[in-house]
Amino acid sequence: MIVASKGEYSLISEVYEGIHIDLDSHDNALKTIIDKSKSLNIVGILGSDDSTVELAAKVANVLKLPHNPPEAARLTMRKDLARAHLSLDNCSVPIHCLISLEDSLDRQTAGLPWPCVIKPLNLSASRGVIRVNNKDEFISACQRIKKIISDTGDDFERNHVLIEEYIEGAEVAFEGYLQNGNLHTLVIFDKPDPLTGPFFEETIYVTPSSLDENIQIKIKQRIEEACRSYGLTTGPIHAELRVNQEDAFILEVASRTIGGDCARSLDSGADFNLEELVVSLATGNQVETKAPENARGVMMIPIKQSGILRRVEGLAAARKTPHVDKVDIVIREGNELIALPEGNQYPGYIFAQAQTPAEVVSALRKAYEQLNFVMAPVIQLLKE
Repeated sequence: MIVASKGEYSLISEVYEGIHIDLDSHDNALKTIIDKSKSLNIVGILGSDDSTVELAAKVANVLKLPHNPPEAARLTMRKDLARAHLSLDNCSVPIHCLISLEDSLDRQTAGLPWPCVIKPLNLSASRGVIRVNNKDEFISACQRIKKIISDTGDDFERNHVLIEEYIEGAEVAFEGYLQNGNLHTLVIFDKPDPLTGPFFEETIYVTPSSLDENIQIKIKQRIEEACRSYGLTTGPIHAELRVNQEDAFILEVASRTIGGDCARSLDSGADFNLEELVVSLATGNQVETKAPENARGVMMIPIKQSGILRRVEGLAAARKTPHVDKVDIVIREGNELIALPEGNQYPGYIFAQAQTPAEVVSALRKAYEQLNFVMAPVIQLLKE
């Protein structure tokens, strides 16, 4: 594996010894990687997250390796471009519009549906996403989001937000892959915690889904329509949807796998590994998949209080909870934890397996109840 990154001074050997590129300039990064490829036998290209899928597609295109069209990959990483494109193809998406944070917010509230959801154009993990119910909440939320996005993206992304109609219903996540333009389902995750706002902190994913079979068929149909609209043809697909009696509404279709360590919930020992699937797709090799035989799930441990993490108590008891496989704390003591909507991190993950989704959800909640995050306040020094 060769890592292309900005990690010229990284202490991790795989990163330090990899290809050092400027991720802010695709032209420069593309030239650097292509030049390096002349002395390397590169057989596949993978983007690690939303910010790199477009560059990965450009590199794979030049090297004649399996890839999505770069313009399709770009659509998946910008919420405003994605919504506008899907709307033109009559795909099922929430009613939406763009708001300029540089212009009068009061004037731009005319005609907005209440409640509605405000979203930054290019952030992930629900960072900066806020539900508002009226004009006053809207103006306050926009002012808060402007601070969050002040050092992200380009000028347009820092000065605009997406407004969406709030859709009542259950939220689900879809994990699958495209091969030769055909969409294959791995799992549909239910999200048993109600995501009603004002912030949208995702916690538990559990599979198999308890939704009616016809609704699950509708979910796949809507994702297929979105993939065709974008022009996606190969590789992993992660999607988020809101589902109610009216329809399944696309919130996101990304040309990547599920984020963070959540992919571990799909591992089946030596029988199936999500990363091996993705590598097979990227290298044009034969793909073999195996659906989980039992119920399984993951809890992305929420941050309830911002501050400096001093220690996590109760880990031993949490790990002894029946049906819990693993409790991972990935952020070490002494680091700052930032709650939503400003933050976009999880201090750790809890994994569980059982015979039924209800048993999995119960195990995850019981394990979480054992944990106590001891925090210290953040002390900010002011300059005179």
